[in-house]
Parts: sequence; C-alpha cells; structure tokens
Amino acid sequence: MTIPQKLRTIRQLSELSQTELARTLGVSFVAFNRWITGKSTPHRKAQERIDALYREYTGLTVIPEEALAAKKAIVMGKAKKMKQVFRTILGNPDIRDQFVLVLTYTSNSIEGSTLTQAETAAVLFQNAALPDKTLTEQLEAKNHQAALLYLFEHLSSKKPLGEELILKLHGMLMNGIRADAGSYRRHGVRIVGADLPTANYLKVPHLMEELARDLRPNRRDVIEHVTTVHARFEQIHPFSDGNGRIGRLLMHAMLLRENLPPVVVMPERKRLYYSALNIAQKKGDTTLLQDFFCDGIMEGWNIVERK
Repeated sequence: MTIPQKLRTIRQLSELSQTELARTLGVSFVAFNRWITGKSTPHRKAQERIDALYREYTGLTVIPEEALAAKKAIVMGKAKKMKQVFRTILGNPDIRDQFVLVLTYTSNSIEGSTLTQAETAAVLFQNAALPDKTLTEQLEAKNHQAALLYLFEHLSSKKPLGEELILKLHGMLMNGIRADAGSYRRHGVRIVGADLPTANYLKVPHLMEELARDLRPNRRDVIEHVTTVHARFEQIHPFSDGNGRIGRLLMHAMLLRENLPPVVVMPERKRLYYSALNIAQKKGDTTLLQDFFCDGIMEGWNIVERK
C-alpha cells in the first residue's frame, strides 16, 4: 500500500481533518498535503509514524520480527560502541541539561501540561515565573526536574532500583501538589480514556513488591524486559496521580543502568504511545511498544551524540 493510500485510510477511519492529522504527525499542513497527493515522499521517520498510525486505526498490530530485531540491533549496537553512556550524560552539562529539559517537557506535556519547551526551559533554568500559566504546571516542571536529578544521583551511587526509590520519586514529583505525595493510593482509580481495569488498591503494595523484584537487570532482552515492566507498572497504577511520569522515570533508570539513553516520547506521538501500551496490557503483546520505545531510545541517542 502506498503512503497516500495509507494516509487516506487513516483520515477515513480517524475522522480527523488534514490539519489535525498533520498536527498529530508533527508536520505542517503543506507537507502533509504533498504526501497525501503523492507530490512528495515523507522521510524515513515520518513514514514510521504514518505506519504506526495506520496500524493503530486499522487494527493491524503485527510488526515483522525481523523489523523489530533490526531496530534492536541498531539500539544495542550503539550501546556496545559507546561505553559509559550515563557517565557521558553526567560529565557533559549541555547533554545532561538537554535531557532534563526534553524529558521534563515531554513527560509533562503527555499528561496535559500546556507549557511549551521554551517555557519549560525558562522555568527550569531561569526560575522564571510565567503569569499566563498555572502555578501547578510550573511546579510540576520544577518537581520533575528535581526528581530526575535525584534519580541520576541514585544511579551514580550504584544503589538498586526498588520501592523505596519509586516512593521517593513520587514524593518529589507531587511535592506541594498532592497531600498523598510519596504514598500508594488507598482508593480505586481508572485510567481515563482506557477500557482497562487497574489493580485493586488493597493489592497495590503486594503487586509493587513483586514488580520491584523484577527490576533486576535482564541481559537476555533489555528492551523487552523494560517494556514489560513499564506496561505492568502503568496497569497497576499505584498512585492517585503521576503514574505516567513515575513509570517513565523508572523506565529511564532501567535503560541507563543498561548503558542505554532514556526514551524520549514526543507529545505528538502520545496517541501511538497509549495505543501500543494498551495493546501490551490487554493482549500481553509488547511488540508494538518495544518498537515504539526503540524509536524513543534513538531520539535519546541523538541527544547523547549532540545531533
């Protein structure tokens, strides 16, 4: 199937306008219009986003094993060539600050923050107060920055990943925002927009104890292991709020420990992220999510390599 055919199918099934679909794909209306009319061809990354969107709306969720294996080989091949990725990040303030900015901006944006990347930078690095933005949004940015830097310190000390760290990160993330910061939820909760049950709150402590045991390194398939743990964490949904951000922080920690950069989940790919996550949780098939995270890790490699 050609790119124009895929785009027309997506438009028909999604009922999105060309403008809305262009925004979802992170391109201009003009570029999108040239793609759908066949006047130009999207670059490789754009084609991957189109394919992912096509899979989401058509229900075609199978990714060829060889395609995923090839992506994993590229991701892991870089890890073999570049030793001490985490030390490289910490030892270069520009790379470290770029990760702090990008991970804070993207993670909060996915959860509904209206701060732009430039506004996030002003809050994080200039301690700016933005009068046209809510205090909560600005506090969420500063708190995420503090939690991420604490996570870096934790990893530097070679301490293991576990429940104590997860609760500490949540306490920092929700400091001044929620009274139950740093505590598991004590009530039922549902994931907005997802037809997926979360864990009974009475079982959360036990489930988190089990999940913490699975945070140990898995040399067999790092990407699959990290993806599976992330899907489990998000379905447990251990906190009243902040589950997505804490889950992603934990994922970054697991990857950095394996000499891989954090996953960058761009806001325009939010729909694809949630779709892949939902499939992993409902069907137990993490293939799409692994594929998605490989793309996100490559974005992380671009920051490490200053591209």
